[in-house]
Amino acid sequence: MAAKHPETIGRLPSPVTVLAGLAMAVALAGCADNRASGPPVPNAPSALAGRWTLSSPGAGSCAMTFGGGPGDGTIAPEGGCPGNFFTSRKWAIERGDLMIRNHLGETLAQLKPGDGARYDGQSTAGQAVTLSR
Repeated sequence: MAAKHPETIGRLPSPVTVLAGLAMAVALAGCADNRASGPPVPNAPSALAGRWTLSSPGAGSCAMTFGGGPGDGTIAPEGGCPGNFFTSRKWAIERGDLMIRNHLGETLAQLKPGDGARYDGQSTAGQAVTLSR
């Protein structure tokens, strides 16, 4: 039986075809399931879901429940939050930092990922703030 396209027999794919296939393989490799590689990275939005404790030295602490995602979400603070963190309602990851905002969208704090399940930073009023599990 003769080949439908005899001119393609024995020919190698063009360099463009090879590069396109390689680029697609690299792109798809980024979609692999990495859950088995260890605990979630603190600044991964999916790692933010759940209950956290916000504390400030000498000012107290309170529990906060983070929801939503993938790049932003909601905050439900419990009673006793230091400073004006009782108004916390929204969070977002911006340039790798966790931003906590009030119901008006005003920034209350900017925190950087720390070791494990922890963020450290300060409020817009200059108060040291830690968010931890």
